[in-house]
Amino acid sequence: MKVALGFDHRGVRLRDEVFAAVSGAGHTPLDLGVDTDAVRVDYPDTAKAVGHAILRGEAERGVLVCGSGAGVSIAACKIRGIRAAMCHDSYSAHQAVEHDNMNVLCLGSEIIGPSLATELVQRFLAATFIGKGRYLARLEMVEELEGLVDG
Repeated sequence: MKVALGFDHRGVRLRDEVFAAVSGAGHTPLDLGVDTDAVRVDYPDTAKAVGHAILRGEAERGVLVCGSGAGVSIAACKIRGIRAAMCHDSYSAHQAVEHDNMNVLCLGSEIIGPSLATELVQRFLAATFIGKGRYLARLEMVEELEGLVDG
């Protein structure tokens, strides 16, 4: 699977670990920047790049990292079809995919360290949406909220 990766100037602190976790899990990272904290990068631009890569079919999932994880999560969720969540625990990182079909994992470089970031990315990428029953019905309800389907 191709995984779009985006970092703002604060999120770059976890860049190496996120890339290694994606590659180590047998997936292909799509580098959407940045690779330095020398220049300020606004997190909405990073979220837009990752979200649009997914919507264009250039990647199946994405990982966004800013200082708290909150900014990129809020911005990414404004993109119709993107289901992003800030996850700083292992359970949420896989459960949000299984139950909610999350397609973008958001992390905070000021909140978690490298080893936890690696674990969260691995859990996120290993998870699969259940895709039936109440989980599918709930996803359809979310899509109605987005205006993706009539209702």
